Amino acid sequence: MQARSNAEERDRRQAAREASIFTREPLLLLGVILVTLYFGRPLLIPLALALTFNFLFAPLVSWLEQLHFRRVPAALLVLGMVTALLAGFVWLVAGQLLAVVNDLPSHAPNIRAKLTRTHVPPNSSLGQAVTSIEGLAREFSTDPAEQDEQTRTLATTAAARVRTAAGREAARRAALTGEKADQPQPTPVVIVQAPGSEFAYLRELARPVLVPLSTAGMVIIFAVYMLIKREDLRNRLLLLAGISRLNLVSHALDDAGQRISRYLIANVSVNVGFGTVYAAGLYAIGIPHATLWGALLGLLRIIPYVGTLVGGGLPVLFALIYFPAWWQAGCVLVLLLLLEILVGNFLEPWLYGARTGISALALLGMAVAWTVLWGWPGLALSTPLTVCLIVVGRTMPQMSFLHVLLGDDAELAPEARFYERMLATDQAEAHSLAERFLNGGGASRTTLELYDTVLLPALALAESDRHKGALEEHRASFFMQSLSELVAELTTYAAKTTAAGKGGAAGEVLEDALLARTCCPVVCVPANDQADEIAATMLAQLLETSGHKTLLLPSSALTPELLARFAEEPHTTLCISALPPFAFTSARLLYQKLRAELPRNPVVIGLWRSQTASELLEQRFGMAGDRDSVATSLGDALDMINGRDRILSLAEAGDIYARSAAPSTVASR
Repeated sequence: MQARSNAEERDRRQAAREASIFTREPLLLLGVILVTLYFGRPLLIPLALALTFNFLFAPLVSWLEQLHFRRVPAALLVLGMVTALLAGFVWLVAGQLLAVVNDLPSHAPNIRAKLTRTHVPPNSSLGQAVTSIEGLAREFSTDPAEQDEQTRTLATTAAARVRTAAGREAARRAALTGEKADQPQPTPVVIVQAPGSEFAYLRELARPVLVPLSTAGMVIIFAVYMLIKREDLRNRLLLLAGISRLNLVSHALDDAGQRISRYLIANVSVNVGFGTVYAAGLYAIGIPHATLWGALLGLLRIIPYVGTLVGGGLPVLFALIYFPAWWQAGCVLVLLLLLEILVGNFLEPWLYGARTGISALALLGMAVAWTVLWGWPGLALSTPLTVCLIVVGRTMPQMSFLHVLLGDDAELAPEARFYERMLATDQAEAHSLAERFLNGGGASRTTLELYDTVLLPALALAESDRHKGALEEHRASFFMQSLSELVAELTTYAAKTTAAGKGGAAGEVLEDALLARTCCPVVCVPANDQADEIAATMLAQLLETSGHKTLLLPSSALTPELLARFAEEPHTTLCISALPPFAFTSARLLYQKLRAELPRNPVVIGLWRSQTASELLEQRFGMAGDRDSVATSLGDALDMINGRDRILSLAEAGDIYARSAAPSTVASR
């Protein structure tokens, strides 16, 4: 045994030495990933967009394949249809937006009239903004003579401002130096470098157009390849992960694909519905081009947070310019706020959180982080990319903190919350947690569920910390005392456990009544310390509620006289309560003592919360036959004792029937 432990220790140290520095330092790995994401933006952004489109369009390609289309024509058909629809949509929206902008100059006096009625000074910030809007409207005017006149006016005004500024500067210098103010000043010279060649000039002119077109081309190429070679990409990832992690990585890929696909479908559905309802509301208010504003808002909401502000703010601004009154713009703003509150605070957190596994706070934080890394594309792709990070956190143990920080299921278990409140000496909140557990879940739970799910696991945590020296003595005493008081308070509530129990079968009425009369007595004995005693108290309470005559005794009270009394009653069951990890030895010694003194009495050992199989535990305790057994939960112990009593009750019922039939037989003779 010692040689085996030494070999295991050497293997562990060798594995630690051979481990990568990234395995030992997950924060360093995260830093390398962030640097790669930032400097690899030109390639990674098109790749991420193509991967997102792949998750969105893969179900359509699969559906076409079921209709006997080949993979390549199906992928090209889907991308062609989507590209055509998107291009047509953008063309129609851009055309209507230009029509709206060209129509704005005819409604500019409405803003001036509103400012006059509200007595806003022309030289104020709002007045200057309105003047700028009017100038912008005149720029879009179609009258060439008016445009020339406005251009000359603007040039004259600019020249006058320059002369005035130059005169003020000359006067200031004259005052400082004592020179005359009308002294001629040197004319400022600005050197403008001419383009080196016509090709360079054309390149600078076409760059704002070529960069988006090249990115779109890369996205289309990547998307086509991913749709056609889905299995090939999956196999390559599995080969990179290794055969030993085949099952884990395959499950992670399926999980990420399903979550991202569900999110994208839900996002498109929500945005289409939002835009439709918004357009209907604008049409009811009487806003022109209601369909345009609804479609524009539905499209821009793909970009989280910012898209709603831009797409919803444009109709409000249009209503302010188009109508002479204020109430139309107010109604549009109220409609937008109402829809955003309902959808953003109720529908989207529930819908997106359930389909992506991301907490609401993580959605906001990761949107900011991806925007800093990748700009607007990162904001639009923040949710799918965050889902990938959560899957990485679930798959790689070194990156598990990502799942804890970003996931929506990273919550303390009920037993951990109860134990934490007890450690904080907050007895009232701990008891309140127990009450909420009993009354939650849509239906009242039983004390058996509370004991097996919350209290007994919390007791095991405290016992483990106490034996490791991680729990102070006063906190341990407070925990044990408070838990004992809670178990005592739940005595009246425990009556609901008669029909509960793990797999407890409900018999006929006559059989239950007979069982209630013939339940055999049970003696509960804690193996060692106070934790074992509290667990034994829980079991004794549940047995009392089930109709058993139960006696709770410490191990020191098992005197020879008392054991001799139990030996005279072979139907009395003894139950040893032991809470791992340090109660096995005491439970085994107590079991050997009882088996030597009480050879005919059945013994049930409750090794609570043990993860070892019951058959292996029975072998370790040296049990032989079916009379003795080991239970790892209170529900198992109740089933074992009730099952043994049910067999005994049926046998006694046969004796009762035989004794009741005997007099009638004699009388007939």
